[in-house]
Amino acid sequence: MQRLASLDAFRGFAIASMMVVNNPGDWGHLYAPLAHAPWNGWTFTDLVFPLFLFAAGMSMAISVERRLRAGTEPSRLVRSIARRAAVIFLVGLALNLFPTFDFATVRIPGVLQRIALCVVIAAPLAVYASSKAVGLWIAVLLAAYTIPMLLVPVPGPDGVVAAGVLEPGRDFGAWLDRRLLSGHLWAQSRTWDPEGLVSTLPAACSLLFGVLTGRWLLTARPGLGTTAAMLAAGVAALVVGLVLDAVLMPINKSLWTPAYCVFMTGWSLAVFAAFHAAMDAAPSTTLRANATRILLPLTIFGMNALFIFALSGFVARLLATIHIGGSTLKEQLYAPLAALPIAPENASLLFAIAFGLAMFAVAWAMWKKQWFVKA
Repeated sequence: MQRLASLDAFRGFAIASMMVVNNPGDWGHLYAPLAHAPWNGWTFTDLVFPLFLFAAGMSMAISVERRLRAGTEPSRLVRSIARRAAVIFLVGLALNLFPTFDFATVRIPGVLQRIALCVVIAAPLAVYASSKAVGLWIAVLLAAYTIPMLLVPVPGPDGVVAAGVLEPGRDFGAWLDRRLLSGHLWAQSRTWDPEGLVSTLPAACSLLFGVLTGRWLLTARPGLGTTAAMLAAGVAALVVGLVLDAVLMPINKSLWTPAYCVFMTGWSLAVFAAFHAAMDAAPSTTLRANATRILLPLTIFGMNALFIFALSGFVARLLATIHIGGSTLKEQLYAPLAALPIAPENASLLFAIAFGLAMFAVAWAMWKKQWFVKA
């Protein structure tokens, strides 16, 4: 199959968005869409991680199909994917260790760690299972998440035992994380983690929805009809997500509820459909070429997405660690922007954009030299 230009740009959009929302100049001054929803509900920021997992699933489906056709043994392919996932997990853990390298208190979960676990869960299904079986496993994983979250009584941080309490630190997933990872959870809460173990199950479903979409694209007829079908599927998923939000569990990123998983899959399909229409399905060669040229910066980000994301995390920690004259290097760099006669939210956003542009310079240099890091 010919490489999908839209998939690289779509993945790059997710990574670029991650860097903007993760690196404001001042966390106290954010525009609402650039902050996570306080608990239930969603903002643009809550869309970003599912977009990337969906893109990862699409990439997995296409890569697996290509390698199987080339004669790679399925078991060898699964082991190869698992090794890459292990590298991603260890890189995420190393970022959490930096700069103190305190193994006694290091946060074990994280974004890269969640990506790695989702890949490990999805890989055998992407290699061995039919699309119908993948769909069935999505239902099984969502059920395996939902049943204990709603029905199993667990003690909250205050010791009160209850079932189905979907409040910070009081749900089944938070209890299990405290049992297994006590002292190694998100420092801002310590009693729960937004990338916890149980919520990784529906997060893996977000990736598996991408696998199904990637497989469908391998057999679908090129053109705007395919784009329209994706958009229709996205709208349907949005509706189902809203229904699940009303009757089962709320849309909640920190819990990665089934409603959140399905609803964000709807957005992923809709956003990818827009990229696909412009870059791969437009009937005019000129239109496709112009869209590809305009979206080239996102494509460049997307070609080394995980490496650039990991690098951005390292640089952000470095800026917050290095002290110059009693303030951090980040504070020194942000001060001229904060002093501008503009709203604090604008100054904070300008810093995030400047940070993203600095990361783009690295991505562009790697792209020019054809350096592509696969894990």
